Amino acid sequence: MLIRHRQILTNGFHLRHFCQSSAAAAAAAVLQDPIEPPPLTYLEGLPRPDPKYEEIIRAIPRSSSGKNISAKERKVGRVPSIVFEQEDGQHGGNKRIISVRTNQIRKLVNHLGRSFFLSRLFDLEVAPDFESDEIIEKVRVLPRKLHLHAGTDAVLNVTFIRAPSHALLKVDVPLVFRGEDVSPGLKKGAYLNTIKRTVKYLCPADIIPPYIDVDLSELDAGQKIVAGDLKVHPALKLLRSKDEAVCKIMGARVSDQKKTK
Repeated sequence: MLIRHRQILTNGFHLRHFCQSSAAAAAAAVLQDPIEPPPLTYLEGLPRPDPKYEEIIRAIPRSSSGKNISAKERKVGRVPSIVFEQEDGQHGGNKRIISVRTNQIRKLVNHLGRSFFLSRLFDLEVAPDFESDEIIEKVRVLPRKLHLHAGTDAVLNVTFIRAPSHALLKVDVPLVFRGEDVSPGLKKGAYLNTIKRTVKYLCPADIIPPYIDVDLSELDAGQKIVAGDLKVHPALKLLRSKDEAVCKIMGARVSDQKKTK
């Protein structure tokens, strides 16, 4: 009976030790190998970048900056630029001053439009010179600012932000209005008052929308669409009031109002 009692105690001790060891091992595994969330992807039915505009922007480093240096760069067909990091949408760092080809940036801006250029991701390759095969840095970037000459629209400066998958970036996403031809309000002779051309969101870098569709097909006179009505990926964070108006169908013209009486 004494031997049997000792066996029970021994077995109980081994069982407690095994359970504690298993729990400790499981906890260690969780700490060592955290489960990463699945990568974000564009949702079906929402706008995604058109692959025909995919392009590598080539750049060369600059050793210094300033008005005189920038003027010299522009004279030889280069645009003074900066690439930096802003992974949380607020704090910047790791700046590199570069120059890009004027012709390449002008072509992209003309093809896409200014607002759409600033909501599109590109691969940026920095090389010792434009003819070199050596790559100093290759990184995905988002054009953040584009400075054009007021009179000629010549490209004066471009600012790029590095856009790794884990980055959160503030983006002014352009709006594309659709359905004017079937809008009940517009058919009655009312007119569209466009209040916003872009809306600012905090976007995960992998799913920055190239634009947002604004559906006018069911909008009647006097009705409006606000920022909170826009259909976007749920991971995007609106940085303005959701009640801010984007557009409104204004009242019918006086001549049309007389016809309906």
